[in-house]
Amino acid sequence: MKRVGWLGWRADTTPTPSVPMQAFRAGLADLGWKEGDNLVLEVRIGEREQAPALAAELVRAGVDVVLAQGAMIFAARAHTGSTPLLFMINGDPIEAGLVASLARPGGLATGVTALGVELSGKRMEIIKGAKPGIKRVAILANGRHPGVTTELAASRAVASALGLDLNYFPINSADELDAALAALSAYKPDALVAFPDTLVNQLAKRIAEFSTRLRLPAISGWSEFALAGNLMSYGPNLGDTYRQLARYADKILRGAKPAELPVEQPTRLALTLNMSAASAIGLKLPQALMLRADEVIRS
Repeated sequence: MKRVGWLGWRADTTPTPSVPMQAFRAGLADLGWKEGDNLVLEVRIGEREQAPALAAELVRAGVDVVLAQGAMIFAARAHTGSTPLLFMINGDPIEAGLVASLARPGGLATGVTALGVELSGKRMEIIKGAKPGIKRVAILANGRHPGVTTELAASRAVASALGLDLNYFPINSADELDAALAALSAYKPDALVAFPDTLVNQLAKRIAEFSTRLRLPAISGWSEFALAGNLMSYGPNLGDTYRQLARYADKILRGAKPAELPVEQPTRLALTLNMSAASAIGLKLPQALMLRADEVIRS
């Protein structure tokens, strides 16, 4: 019987959406790991401040590997001793100090990076293509998200090249969203770009209500952002990413060392458009953008 720890981040009082966990469980099952037969999944979900205690609980439960969502990896790394760690972060794991290099992590941690820096500028270009006349863009992001500084720098560079004014509105928790949206509204932006991470994804519905009310085209990285009622998303498939992590968990359970497992990147990227959101904000999307879409939500 092997034990896998799941250290999840709950950004507010709503339980963490199940897409990542369902995909991870399905990936493990495909590889021959059956819960209750040869596998126990020890789940701990809480706020960021609870992460050290939850990580220590997983160690006491005798887990063989811990998967930590987003920023929870940093607490896990400090409180899990010699237990192997898997992460999924949107930013650069080298800059975040998690690994020595992508090819040879060199320590106890490895996982998947969601190409946050590379894709942040691309999302700026896509939102400009969706509404060519925009001049002012608001960036909404988790200020404690690893890599937010470099993602913001990349976004500023692209915004400058496109002739866009950009303003940044950070939040550190769900409790700060209303104040950030009020400040964002006062800025009177023409579009909204939300840097994807666990916190933003869990607040996607509230962001969608705001973007609809202000008739703002909004884009982020995970398709769940568009599914929640925002205009679009461009980035990796969340389910695919956690299936990648299941494959790495399988390798570690069978004896592989995380130090020798290269940090992976997403296997595919997808553009998702929400036509109901487009109608709600009074925006007719260009045909060229429609033809590029991998998924079109119509209701």
